Amino acid sequence: MIRSCRLLALTLFAALPFLAQNVRAQDVKSGPWVMQNGGTTASLRGIHAVGGGVAWASGTGGTVLRTEDSGYMWQSCAMPPGAEKLDFRGIWAWDANNAVVMASGPGDQSRVYKTTDGCSHWTLELTNPDKDGFWDALVFQDRKTGFLLGDPVSGRFVVMKTVDGGQSWSRSKAQGLEATPEAKGAFAASNTSLVILPNHRLLFGTGGGVLYHGVHFESTVLDAPANTSPATSGAFEHLSVPLAGKGDAAGIFSLAFADALHGVAVGGDYQKPNESVGTAAWTSDGGKTWTAAVKPPHGYRSSVAWDADAKAWIAAGTNGSDISYDGGKTWAKLDDGNWNALSLPWIVGPKGRMAKLGVLPPKP
Repeated sequence: MIRSCRLLALTLFAALPFLAQNVRAQDVKSGPWVMQNGGTTASLRGIHAVGGGVAWASGTGGTVLRTEDSGYMWQSCAMPPGAEKLDFRGIWAWDANNAVVMASGPGDQSRVYKTTDGCSHWTLELTNPDKDGFWDALVFQDRKTGFLLGDPVSGRFVVMKTVDGGQSWSRSKAQGLEATPEAKGAFAASNTSLVILPNHRLLFGTGGGVLYHGVHFESTVLDAPANTSPATSGAFEHLSVPLAGKGDAAGIFSLAFADALHGVAVGGDYQKPNESVGTAAWTSDGGKTWTAAVKPPHGYRSSVAWDADAKAWIAAGTNGSDISYDGGKTWAKLDDGNWNALSLPWIVGPKGRMAKLGVLPPKP
C-alpha cells in the first residue's frame, strides 16, 4: 500500500511540470487567441473541432493529438504504423473515438489511416497508388461519405470518394478535372482547399485562382486503381476567383461556406506572406461568381472559417489572422501570429503552436 501511494505521488509530481507549463501557456495571448500547450513541437496543419469539448490535430512526424476537455489537456496519440516520417496535413473526426487522418507527400507517402478506439490503434485504409501523386485535402459530409483531393496525375486532378467511412475509395473520371495551365495543382496547406455543399456540389481551389465546381459522381466506369472500388463520372466547370494567381506559390488555399450560398475564398502567394492584394474573395450565389474583398486581410491566408456565434469570418496565415463582419468584403487585423489552419475555436501553426479563440473585438 505504501509503495502504491509512493508511486502515485511520484506520478503526480512528474506531471506537475506539464500542468504548470499548460497553465502558463494559457495565460499567453496573441490578439484574441489564448495560447495552449499541445505538448509537441511538430508543425501542425490539421485541426478538426468536433464539438462537446472534443478536437483533433495533426502534423509532421506522424503526429496526432486529441482533447476531450476543450483543450485543458491534449493527448499525444499512438503513432499510426509506419508513419514516423509522414506529414499529416488533414484530419477529420466524428467524436472522441472515431477519426481519419491523411498524410500528404509524394507517391505512397500520401495515405489515409483510421481509428475507432480513440487513437490507441490505427488501420491503414488507403495508400496513394500513383507514384507521381500528392494528396491535398480530405473532407466528409457524414460518417460514411467523404472525398479526397489530389494533385494532377497524367494531367487530371484526382478526386476520390468513399461511401463506407474510408474502407474503400472510388476515383472520379468526371469531365472537367483536367489541369489547366494556371491550375497546375492544389495546396495542402490547411485541409480546406476542398468543400462539400448541398445538392451534391463539390468545390476545390487550385493555383492560379481557379475554382473547380462539380457534382458528386454516381455512375460507374472501369479504370479505377486496383485497390479501390469502381470509379465514377460527373462533370466539373472551371471558375475564376479574383485572388493572386501568378506563379506556382499563388492561388486559392482555403474555401469555407456559412450556408449553401455564402462563402469566402482566401489565399495569395505564400512566398509573399505580407502582400495583402489578392488574399480574399466572397460569393453569395454558391460559388458561381466571386468578388474581391475591398479591404483584404493583411497578408497571405492559408485558412478561413465561419464563426456562427459571432456571425463573422476569420482567416489566418503565416503573418497573422483577420476578421470580417460583412461577409468577407472588409477585414480587420486580429493578430500577427504564425498560423497554418483553423477549425474554430481552434487555430494551429508551426512548432506546435496552438491556440483557442477567446473574446473577439466588437463589431464596428
